Amino acid sequence: MSEDFISTQLLVAGQWQDAADGRTLPVFNPATGEEIGKIAHASKADLARVADGAAQGFAAWRALTAWDRFVIMRKAANLLRERAESIGRIMSREQGKPLEQAIIEIKGAAGVIEYFGEEGRRLNDTLIPPRVPNVEQRVLHRPVGVVAAFTPWNFPINQIARKLGAALAAGCAVIVKAPEDTPASPAELLRAFCDAGVPAGAVSLVYGNPAEISEYLIAHPVVRKISFTGSTPVGKHLASLAGSQMKPVTMELGGHAPVIVCEDADLDAAAQRLCAAKFRNAGQVCIAPTRFLLHKSVASSFVDKFKAQMNALKVGSGLDDGVTMGPVVNERRLKALTELVDDAREKGATIWQADVPLPNEGCFFAPTLILNPTLSMRVMQEEPFGPIALVSEFTSLTDAVKEANRLPYGLAAYAYTRNERTERLLGEQVEAGMIAINHHGLGVPEVPFGGIKDSGYGTEGGPEAVKAHTLIKFVSTEHEKADF
Repeated sequence: MSEDFISTQLLVAGQWQDAADGRTLPVFNPATGEEIGKIAHASKADLARVADGAAQGFAAWRALTAWDRFVIMRKAANLLRERAESIGRIMSREQGKPLEQAIIEIKGAAGVIEYFGEEGRRLNDTLIPPRVPNVEQRVLHRPVGVVAAFTPWNFPINQIARKLGAALAAGCAVIVKAPEDTPASPAELLRAFCDAGVPAGAVSLVYGNPAEISEYLIAHPVVRKISFTGSTPVGKHLASLAGSQMKPVTMELGGHAPVIVCEDADLDAAAQRLCAAKFRNAGQVCIAPTRFLLHKSVASSFVDKFKAQMNALKVGSGLDDGVTMGPVVNERRLKALTELVDDAREKGATIWQADVPLPNEGCFFAPTLILNPTLSMRVMQEEPFGPIALVSEFTSLTDAVKEANRLPYGLAAYAYTRNERTERLLGEQVEAGMIAINHHGLGVPEVPFGGIKDSGYGTEGGPEAVKAHTLIKFVSTEHEKADF
């Protein structure tokens, strides 16, 4: 694949095509500000054709056996693996993350797709013992229909792969509304499915005005389920639209992940692992550790170790050798982060930034610590979604848990301790859909992935993610007595 100007089209009924009215949107490289491509901007006429094509694609896809669907999904996964480096370069250019991280994301997405293909073969109907003779009671799981999937720019391929994988495994068709900031790498994901032999219309791809697309697709009678990853305010709005249509939803929304570092923690391991997790993808990760709650007895030592890890980061274009943190995605994100830090500084926080050189152009933000923040600061209430960590101290574990649970978010949480009783207590008492203790084992495809409270509901991992794309039907049949 060339690294020249990239024109990304819509995928409609199995055909790649421009928008009917010819409209396009520009795409920029956040590391340079250079325009590197354009995308087709769907009109309502395009969306109508997409919906019609998806209906036909659903009929063809659900007619295949689970074994046949698995073969196609596994082939798509293998094509992704083969193309990982070339697609990774596209992702790095349009999203900013280092090439190595992009390739890891793509190969991880291939594993997600393969897992769900296998899980689809295990989606069994069940028999329930009857209360009377000669009655057979069956519970059927059947595909819900066409799914509209709305995905963000921070993981342009992996976020789609989760939704595609679970829906296709259940026998559903999927219309993907991919992010306009990072359009070309999602298109390559969909291309892998087309090349693997998925029926025309079983997967579709659109870009354009997000509000117009979501309102059209959610209300369309062909669409029977909504899946969204993004901010809490947008998620609540889409959920209300879906609710008015009595359509089920899966919502993976914002977070503000707490990290509790106890007095008995392995500080070296904690500093190393937390720094890698915090500044991966320039902190633009919904499950990124953000609010660091440190026991007073180890706070100073941990901060020194964490700063050393931060100073070892190399910031630059994702395609440059050795870079470990790229730019944030666009000027809007850069402005939002600057405003949060300025607000904290004005309200008395100590601001420390890593001693790393930043490029002179592009959307780069220095890895930043905000020390001794107070609840009056915006960054303690709003998800920063960038390379910012907040550092506070505690003396009582009860107080740490109280702060961890203070916000309405409940996506991910982390803790470091060597005490088994403390591990179990935190696992029970911290209000989050996922908590990792002494490591960062979240996000593998076979385990649940999702939040509680304002961080959403439903899961995008494990067998439950496949079942969430099915209708449950109960069939009770009385058979004639066998005459032996």
